Amino acid sequence: MVMTIEQMTEQPIDGLALHSELQHILHQQAVTSVYQPIISLKDGTVFGYEALTRGPEGSPLQSPLKLFAAAESEGLLYPLDRLARAKAIQGALTRTEEEMLFLNLSAEILNDPQFEPGRTLELLEQRGLTPGNVVFEITERSSIEDFDAAKSILDHYRQQGYRIAIDDAGAGYSSLQAIAELQPDFIKIDRSLIKDIHRHKTKEYILETMLSFAEKLGIHLIAEGIESAEELMKLTRMGVHFGQGFLLGRPGTEQAQLQPELKNYILLHRKFVETAGSFWAIGDLSIPYQSFENSTPISTVAGYFKKNANALGVAVVSDGVPIGLIMRDRLFQQLAGQYGYSLFWNRPIDQVMDTSPLIVDEQMSVEEVSQLATSRDIQNLYDLVIITSKGRMLGMSSIRSILECITNARMESAKVANPLTGLPGNLQIYRELSKRLTDKKPFSVIYADLDYFKWFNDRYGFQKGDQLIQFTADCIQQAMGVLGLPFDFVGHIGGDDFIAITASEEPEKLCGEILRRFDAGVKMFYNEDDWTYVEDRQGNRIDSDGVTLSLSLVVCKAAAAVTPEQISETAAKLKKQSKAHRGSVFSSDAVGVPEDGGPLEI
Repeated sequence: MVMTIEQMTEQPIDGLALHSELQHILHQQAVTSVYQPIISLKDGTVFGYEALTRGPEGSPLQSPLKLFAAAESEGLLYPLDRLARAKAIQGALTRTEEEMLFLNLSAEILNDPQFEPGRTLELLEQRGLTPGNVVFEITERSSIEDFDAAKSILDHYRQQGYRIAIDDAGAGYSSLQAIAELQPDFIKIDRSLIKDIHRHKTKEYILETMLSFAEKLGIHLIAEGIESAEELMKLTRMGVHFGQGFLLGRPGTEQAQLQPELKNYILLHRKFVETAGSFWAIGDLSIPYQSFENSTPISTVAGYFKKNANALGVAVVSDGVPIGLIMRDRLFQQLAGQYGYSLFWNRPIDQVMDTSPLIVDEQMSVEEVSQLATSRDIQNLYDLVIITSKGRMLGMSSIRSILECITNARMESAKVANPLTGLPGNLQIYRELSKRLTDKKPFSVIYADLDYFKWFNDRYGFQKGDQLIQFTADCIQQAMGVLGLPFDFVGHIGGDDFIAITASEEPEKLCGEILRRFDAGVKMFYNEDDWTYVEDRQGNRIDSDGVTLSLSLVVCKAAAAVTPEQISETAAKLKKQSKAHRGSVFSSDAVGVPEDGGPLEI
């Protein structure tokens, strides 16, 4: 009977043959190492490699699980572990001081009386590496019985510069105890928690909790077993630090580099972490779905759906340009009809595709796409949305992803908004300002500050003070609604300070309208009692009609040459100019071009 290598490795062998095979492997040093890349989910670069041991090809002990299990049963675990580590270090693929080599270290080895902590350092020096390049993965599949002894050994390593990772966290045994006792630098999340995480809220909540306490402890998380774009998207958006899996790179013997499309994919979805709550384009939600040329037989597409049970649909393209959509359920419903298979099986897919799917450009906002998608006929309501880049196929997005993005953005916005006015706070203000500067288009910034607000607060109380702040926010928003543009921005810096960012070509008129509305309504906040002066923050008496509003208008005409610091410094200078004049006034200046500014009164 002829057997394949896979069948041969599955065949059981007796104890004598097992011992003989192990002795042969150790004597001949017949193990090899392959290296699987670990990728940064922040920028898509290679962070390091995990060394994985393999037995001789074709041997019944080729599988690392069988190899190490057999060594443990024969009392040869330590010699095998030392050989495996030596081979892993000798063939290490690390290119720079920043790239790490992850070496598996079982709990049994830590308890082995023959364990020699200094041996690894000798191996590294022979290879020209340092302990700073090495992370020891303590596998969680074997229980640590004596944490004090394990911690003592690992502390010895730490003092030399090595780092520690807890492997297979979530797969069983005592993950939390191992983390608490050993205080690792990395936690590797087992594939069992990563698989289909985009479909299981329970897994997502567990990982969110792990992320939260990892951040507090200064620990980095590595998600293992990433095999789909959907898993990668969810993990990247959640802020997981590193990823590992067949999607990102299979074990091999050559230096790795992430595919450009996957790297761009990570960069796009990392924006969810860096800019949550800001303006989103639909291209940020694009997932690389399967597409077929329009001449492909229906049988091929049906076969693809049968092999990929989670695939919702596929795009139909002609020379890279999307022209149609086939949803899984609709295709099988059509084929299930009388004579369906005989009629359609060998016909091209363009005969059964939806010829009018929702196709949008990557720059369109998520809100706009959501409105278009949810206004479709009920039978097409949950169809995938096709996303293009310069007219060519980029990817697709599900309605669930679109609605989830909008919900999360609104929740994030609510979390960081000012509780008094509901306006965006400092985090969103900074992001909006950075976005405007990145776009390199002209815009203006208006800083608003109440004069003599402390005097008003002391005289009339905090409740009326809060009402005056809310009134000021309303004045700014209403003026923006009348004279501003659709994507203008109003934020609440804090206290009685506000900011507005506008692309209006006439920001001076906008400032005038803000001041007009403020002065027209502020008097309703005073009681009828007489007073002829107000007090500044130092208690000095100032002749004034009451609380006024000072505006600083910074016109950014050459955004490419402007920095946030420039804008802030210019606004501070203008604020002094405005406050030097009686009444509600604004002062203006331009940055990026030589232009004089001066105070203007209404």
